[in-house]
Amino acid sequence: MLNIEHKTTGDYSVLMLSGEVDASNSVDLDAAIQRMLGEGVQKLLVDGSKLEYISSAGLGVFMSYLEEFQEKNIRLAIFGLLEKVHQVFIILGLDKLILIKSTQEEALAAIS
Repeated sequence: MLNIEHKTTGDYSVLMLSGEVDASNSVDLDAAIQRMLGEGVQKLLVDGSKLEYISSAGLGVFMSYLEEFQEKNIRLAIFGLLEKVHQVFIILGLDKLILIKSTQEEALAAIS
């Protein structure tokens, strides 16, 4: 099961993910990011501190936005990943494409 919440604070938004992102619910993650883009978000932090699992489908959602984010100058950082989830990003080389930080403060500093 996946729970998605989001809040906007000042000039950035935080997408909080808890549970598991897999093929059955990756469309919900996609819809949440689409909604935030529709709201004109320019700085997006993804709180992965309660994310227990992410499948290739979930990773694909983030990958599908990288080019659009670059074109629109939208800054993205993920923070707080559990070690086992962080390892998935590293194994697939996504840590080279997406900013991954330990804390929200570090992530915000990296995109500001």
